[in-house]
Amino acid sequence: MSIIVTGAAGFIGCNNTIALNKRGYTDILAVDNLTKADKFLNLSECQISDYMDKHDFIDLVRQGKMPRPEAVFHQGACSDTMEYDVNFMMRTNYEYSKSLLHFCLQHRIPFMYASSASTYGGGKNGFREGDECEDALNPYAFSKLAFDRYVRQVMPEAHSQIVGLKYFNVYGPQEHHKGKMASIFYQLYNQINETGKARLFRGWGEIAGKPVEDGEQRRDFVYVKDVVRVNLWFWENHGPSGIYNCGTGHAHSYNEVAKAVIKAMGKGEIAYRDFPEVLKGKYQNFTESDTTHLLAAGYDQGFTDMDEAVKEYVTFLDNGGYYEYGK
Repeated sequence: MSIIVTGAAGFIGCNNTIALNKRGYTDILAVDNLTKADKFLNLSECQISDYMDKHDFIDLVRQGKMPRPEAVFHQGACSDTMEYDVNFMMRTNYEYSKSLLHFCLQHRIPFMYASSASTYGGGKNGFREGDECEDALNPYAFSKLAFDRYVRQVMPEAHSQIVGLKYFNVYGPQEHHKGKMASIFYQLYNQINETGKARLFRGWGEIAGKPVEDGEQRRDFVYVKDVVRVNLWFWENHGPSGIYNCGTGHAHSYNEVAKAVIKAMGKGEIAYRDFPEVLKGKYQNFTESDTTHLLAAGYDQGFTDMDEAVKEYVTFLDNGGYYEYGK
């Protein structure tokens, strides 16, 4: 097999696989867990050479029976920020990733993996890669932070490429199966179609010491095609090992997002709802990637303008919401 993509039936993994297909790679082992039935629809649009359940796959890796691939894109994880079983999170996101990392180190395989901007917690110390800015507000964030810190320990002795990418707020095609964890863009698209209204949270908490106004929570939203572009750039250009932010470097408010979706759809209006009690103290009101480290590594492909990306995404959803096999 040429390339392994974990989480290949998921949001970013599917886009990763399709981007590889467009570059001519079809000798791909897709690894995932298809317990959630509708995820197979993502995978059905990908050209792959084989599929393996994630549990069977990691068993072979740990037994030393997995053939050596050309590269591993580790996009698979439990990304539910409302999952509070810490032991489950650590088994799924930490121990699993450690096993795969050591397989790659042993065989000198390039290893690109998904980290998360959730590792910055509330962001009170900024969004620069490193311990001084990092924190965790929930078990998901802790599992990702723990693995980043583990990677930093082993990276100095590594003889093959290791690239961790701290994804900020990713949106775009093939996220429909994520339910409540799907991006605000996908949720607003559906809300407007169903009710004519884009429902945003009222303000709660502070940003830079000032109260947050209704819909003025601000995030660094990054188009999934750009996330995949960064992954492939590091692999194809033999980019330097490291843990990097993967965001645009520019935060947008939820009001701006809603206006972009309304403009692209040609209908809808904004409405506000109370901020959920369950999210108070566990919610990032502001994120904005510091891109200094990424740019210093040589990445020069840029990021898609949000209005342009939203227009493309809305057109994609209007046309059925799935890629076409082989196209």
